[in-house]
Amino acid sequence: MSPECFQLSMEQQFSVRTIELNSLNLSPDQLRELLVEISRQLIVKDNVIRHLMKNGF
Repeated sequence: MSPECFQLSMEQQFSVRTIELNSLNLSPDQLRELLVEISRQLIVKDNVIRHLMKNGF
């Protein structure tokens, strides 16, 4: 895998910065909930990718 695939595009960098700025207005409890939800979604994404690779798309 080439190192370029680990780099964010300008649009992705902008999205990350937007999320960062919006998170400044969240309470610690809201941040915790968001972290848990994002973690859950990443696990689901991993499961979907694993399923697709196992079953040949």
